Amino acid sequence: MINIDAKILKKIAGDEKVGREIIRRNVNAGTVVILNNKKRKMAKPCAVGFGLRTKINANIGLSSESSNINLELKKLKIAVEAGADAVMDLSTGPLSTKVLKKILANSPVPIGTVPVYELACGKNTDFLSIKENDFLEVLKRQAEAGVDFFTIHSGITLRAVDMLRENSRIISIVSRGGALLASWMIKNKRENPFFSKFDEVLDIAKKYNIVLSLGDSLRPGAIADATDRLQIEELLTLGDLQKRALKNGVQVMIEGPGHVPLDQIEANVKLEKAICHGAPFYVLGPLVTDAAPGYDHIVSAIGGAIAAWHGADFLCYVTPAEHLKLPNLEDVRQGIIASKIAAHAADIVKNVPLALERDVEISKARERRDWQRQFELSLDAKMPSVVRKTSMPKKNDVCTMCSDFCSMKMMEENLKLLSKNGKRR
Repeated sequence: MINIDAKILKKIAGDEKVGREIIRRNVNAGTVVILNNKKRKMAKPCAVGFGLRTKINANIGLSSESSNINLELKKLKIAVEAGADAVMDLSTGPLSTKVLKKILANSPVPIGTVPVYELACGKNTDFLSIKENDFLEVLKRQAEAGVDFFTIHSGITLRAVDMLRENSRIISIVSRGGALLASWMIKNKRENPFFSKFDEVLDIAKKYNIVLSLGDSLRPGAIADATDRLQIEELLTLGDLQKRALKNGVQVMIEGPGHVPLDQIEANVKLEKAICHGAPFYVLGPLVTDAAPGYDHIVSAIGGAIAAWHGADFLCYVTPAEHLKLPNLEDVRQGIIASKIAAHAADIVKNVPLALERDVEISKARERRDWQRQFELSLDAKMPSVVRKTSMPKKNDVCTMCSDFCSMKMMEENLKLLSKNGKRR
């Protein structure tokens, strides 16, 4: 059994409009996870999984090229305001420990990390020379600090690395964490510590009620590499690890691709659900074409909507800056909104409580030309108002596209006339 805080369960059930016992049952079945380190009290704990609203994650964090902590805190604020349900600190710069502490202190939503990044960017650290126990120590430090979920690349094994020699991929490993671990394993001729010491990883996660997000080190980084032998080999390993974790009372979600063409997205979701026993699926995109740098938030939204429609539970946002640079504030906002649109579109057809109702209400407001109510119901509550103000009509009850030829206004007037004159005989 997985211990669930009663107050957190009550809040999540209220937010989701789903019964508490249903959520409790699904958590213990492994099809729902609750992101909340027991050392943290946060305003917006988050549940991810079957029967719940599709959630959005935003990635922020420093790099060796950027050390502006205040800017990352502004990104955190914008991400939350725009609708992120969780945020990952993916810092790889020299101030990574300091920025994580500040993000945890300022975030009302769950915070995730990739702990191996801290190992790689520590001062005077030669990552390839660190010891196996160091991999566990960084988990303990971050767990004690209050991190709610870890991306742990436990599925990349010596067997999988050996398979890389014969692979015909365009991009062998696109995952930073996966590449770091593969490099360590090759240099040291040792098994991945997150795999060989997985029971000890579970002990840490259970102690702090941390969700393990089992990372897909071998996800495709090009659509031509999608759904290949390497990807499936790792997924099989993750399925075994998820089963072990659940048996030990640890919550797990599974990370997925990546770069995937449209016609393979449904199959990827169904494979994960079958192989990983219905565990929540956290997809990185998917990106449905490699040919649109600068617009990858749109590319990702297309793939994310299809993935969520077929059962993916958690969308990692992609910004317009993907593949090009560290995102700025506007990149973060656009990435969140694009993912929110994808998630909401999928929730309508997944019959998530209140999803369709929102569209019905905004349609009613549109028919009445009730602009303020439309803005309130919009997935981006700010942008519609800004756009309308750039071209205000002479009459407030229409827009400048149709003006007096507004179909809804014409029919409103004609239906009133028809009603006044009575029914035709």
